[in-house]
Amino acid sequence: MDRVNNKPDLKNARKRTKNEVETKEYENIQRIKDIGKDKKYIIQTHGCQANEADSEVLRGLLESQGFSSTEHLEDSDLVIINTCAIRENAENKVFGELGRLKSYKRINPNMIIAVAGCMPQEEAVVERIIKKYPHVDLVFGTHNIDKLLDYLDYVLKHKKPLIEVYSKEGEIIEHLPQVRENRFKAWVNIMFGCDEFCTYCIVPYTRGKERSRKKEYIIEEIKVLINQGYKEITLLGQNVNSYGLDFLEEKYDFADLLEDLAKLPIPRIKFTTSHPKDFSVKLIDVIAKYDNIMPFIHLPVQSGSNKILKRMNRKYTKEQYLDLVNEIYNRIPNISLTTDIIVGFPGETHEDYLETLDLVEKSRFEGAYTFIYSPRKGTPAAEYPNDITEQVAKERLYRLNDLVNEGFLKGNKRFEGKTVKVLVEGYSKTKETVLSGYTENNKLVNFKGEESLIGKIIEVKIKKAKTWSLDGELV
Repeated sequence: MDRVNNKPDLKNARKRTKNEVETKEYENIQRIKDIGKDKKYIIQTHGCQANEADSEVLRGLLESQGFSSTEHLEDSDLVIINTCAIRENAENKVFGELGRLKSYKRINPNMIIAVAGCMPQEEAVVERIIKKYPHVDLVFGTHNIDKLLDYLDYVLKHKKPLIEVYSKEGEIIEHLPQVRENRFKAWVNIMFGCDEFCTYCIVPYTRGKERSRKKEYIIEEIKVLINQGYKEITLLGQNVNSYGLDFLEEKYDFADLLEDLAKLPIPRIKFTTSHPKDFSVKLIDVIAKYDNIMPFIHLPVQSGSNKILKRMNRKYTKEQYLDLVNEIYNRIPNISLTTDIIVGFPGETHEDYLETLDLVEKSRFEGAYTFIYSPRKGTPAAEYPNDITEQVAKERLYRLNDLVNEGFLKGNKRFEGKTVKVLVEGYSKTKETVLSGYTENNKLVNFKGEESLIGKIIEVKIKKAKTWSLDGELV
């Protein structure tokens, strides 16, 4: 590549200071106004909700300067792949897509191909792109999304590729334009970054340190969404329970923020993701107190073995996790809990695995994201010796999934015969005559109804519970 301004540096990405996070206002750059006139774009998003929220900002930036979206690669002047670095499989998909895009670039040499998001924050990824994918025009990371239009201006004017990746703690940039994917449900970032440094996880290196948005900006954003007719808000952070802990002059935590937001006229609020070590009784009480806070919590546990939890640097024990779960059930009896679990972590014995199965049974999860451990270069766990075979890891995953699915079905069955409130999102992907939406417990419901119901919260009686969804009928 001709112009490499900044490449990632994991050593710098590890650094944490006590410096106060800087909040900046986004400044629209007038000199490149209408840079996208008569141009079409596609954004391919991989990974978590944070990536989806980032893609909404990328769309907002592009459309503010004249770009329009398309679903067809052959019509596209710009392709942005917004990437996830959490597992090797996710990265392999991106590299496969970059290989596929080479033929489109051959047909349309003016097409700009950009790689964004978490993968560019890894040194090895950028080196691989430089050596094997010279048709990529632009590489930028998670800390400089706001500079997208600047970068496109450079690439278009100079006909040269550009790599610009910052490895730093990060700041907060407010009032970035957004084009939201959903008309009724919205992501709202309340904080960015992570300071947990779980030994298996690359996120603290790709997303920077924990930095909380000021409450005034969050409340302002949600008031705008309410006025636009949004019905459900999901508060986003790598660890939402750490919200406010970085404020130097104000004592204001996640429970305080959640209570302030619950007092707004928004029908539904939920949040993701929570770290068990920061989940307070104060927070549980706030969730129990307000009807518009959805009775649904995603609470990643990762393992049920204290030995493995310690090797993962999770900062809690199995017993502490179960105590928290029981406290949640005692104070919010109608809650639905889901989790994340990794099997095959280096050093996991059969006994450690059985401890995980035991925790799953006792926690009464109604769903889980389950994974085989994937080493991430640059993390401590990537250096741990691991003699668990792929076959053993798969067997553990399959048995775990069977147990999780039993809990999923059991959790769904408790709604049979009951009337629930459903936010109707649209027609089912499998049946054109069937509408679908989600309950307050975040359960997928399918039912027959008119198109006019889309975007409304309505009552549906549940007739049949399946493992991953509920069938119902309008009341």
